[in-house]
Amino acid sequence: MEKPSYFKDSDDAKLFNELRKKVNQRVEEIPGNRDIYIQVKAVILPLIYISLYFVAVLNAEVPWLYVLSFVVMGVFLVLIYLNLIHEAAHNNIYKSKRLNFLVLHIFDFVGANSYIWKKRHIASHHAYPNVDGWDTDIEQSGLLLIVPWIKAKGVQKYQDKFFFLVYPLYLFNWMFIRDFRDFFDKERVILKTQGRIPVIEKVKMIGYKLFYFFYQIVVPVVFFKVSVGLALGAWFLQVISASIFALFVLLPLHPLPDNVFPRLDRNNGLPFSWLRHQFEVTNDLKENNWLVRNVLGNFNFHVAHHLFPNYSYMYYNEITEEIEKFAKEHGLAYKRFPLITALAKHRDLLRQNANNAYYILEE
Repeated sequence: MEKPSYFKDSDDAKLFNELRKKVNQRVEEIPGNRDIYIQVKAVILPLIYISLYFVAVLNAEVPWLYVLSFVVMGVFLVLIYLNLIHEAAHNNIYKSKRLNFLVLHIFDFVGANSYIWKKRHIASHHAYPNVDGWDTDIEQSGLLLIVPWIKAKGVQKYQDKFFFLVYPLYLFNWMFIRDFRDFFDKERVILKTQGRIPVIEKVKMIGYKLFYFFYQIVVPVVFFKVSVGLALGAWFLQVISASIFALFVLLPLHPLPDNVFPRLDRNNGLPFSWLRHQFEVTNDLKENNWLVRNVLGNFNFHVAHHLFPNYSYMYYNEITEEIEKFAKEHGLAYKRFPLITALAKHRDLLRQNANNAYYILEE
């Protein structure tokens, strides 16, 4: 299948080269290697997750502590994703690709699949953000409609009223449905763009998931005498807390009515150059504090990540300063919203799509 192609604009290509030079120079002026902080987290965050697990099972006779430990594990699961998995996929933690590969495999031990997620993220989301049919992050389901120019059907017409019941199930869908469909459904984006998946990866996916449920549920029940109800309930709340936290971080960055969802033309062409596309489909958040920078992996600076994914998030503060100034000088569509405003805008998008009242880029 022919992949989408960006609009070719030599002036925009020159603009990006100019911006890249400014960014590279700014980063080179920063003393020391900030990535050492992520390398420290690559040890600390998984250890905290493991420690919480043992706090739970070794105190199984205290139900509230068992449940609380599993809920906090859900929070740290997302922190591991933001700080480690995401950066490892871009080879931004260590200079060694092998070490990044090992960190990426942490994802397999927490219920996801590192192989298929990296392909989703690099070859789909980063390659074609907000492009329907090619960006796995906005793949349509029967329940929710994200792309504005697709007609709402059935329950989608009421999605702005029930989405808060669906979103907490985000990681359940990921663990039980999405991974399997991406491995075996030939109509999915991944198989259309990447071709056949090696059999060994399918075996590993199933094996890792079985191991995940073994240590999360079976081990506490069999070896630590946790009741089945408590084991299932605590695990369920862990995934719920992780789902809510993950979407709280991820939803405000692309699926907003202020961002474009470009339509392909008859030749699978996109209306923007690569540079302008990143600005049109992505926004930043105004929050910029110690917590966001050091705990949440600078998720607020998402434009910088899409333009310069070869730099770790430890440099996004300075990179974003260069991007914002450059965008103002050259009329690029840089956007930044407060977190609460962005979340409200996402609900506005759901409401507008439900009512089919918002259409963009018809041609």
